[in-house]
Amino acid sequence: MTNPEQHVAAADPIIDAPAGAPADESAALKAALAAAEARANESRDQALRAMAELENVRKRAVRDVENAHKYALEKFAGELVGVKDSLELGLSAQNASLEDLRSGSDATLKLLAKAFEKAGVLEVQAEGQPFNPEFHEAMAMVPAPDKAPNTVLNVVQKGYVLNGRLVRPARVIVAKAPE
Repeated sequence: MTNPEQHVAAADPIIDAPAGAPADESAALKAALAAAEARANESRDQALRAMAELENVRKRAVRDVENAHKYALEKFAGELVGVKDSLELGLSAQNASLEDLRSGSDATLKLLAKAFEKAGVLEVQAEGQPFNPEFHEAMAMVPAPDKAPNTVLNVVQKGYVLNGRLVRPARVIVAKAPE
């Protein structure tokens, strides 16, 4: 087995060239060396540029994630501003009749429901459904001979999901078998 350094040294034309080698051969070797150095410099430059570009992409991604977190609720907040305006208008009504206040509250509730829908916030459907501990929180169990056991009888507080993820469970009263 040969030593790799010996193998490289044996193949090196500078080492193999006799002391009195012609000037043309020396010039060719210098040109080859200069070309190799140029290719090495070009490769090093390309590597540095690629590393700089990669760093720029990383910084841009970090900045985009920070902005996404910072402004994630911007659309939802814009929708809620209208709901707040409607509530303030209703509260400032001096001589409004009960019917006017009721219709104003209904309109405000519709605005809020529309804002929730646009943001992907949906109500958990519970009443009459089988009890599901992933979406329901049982507040009480009541004997109900006309309902199947573990069926939701009443909703005490509505639950909500945001794009499929539970925000708040529905608080419910559940049927149990009569004793």
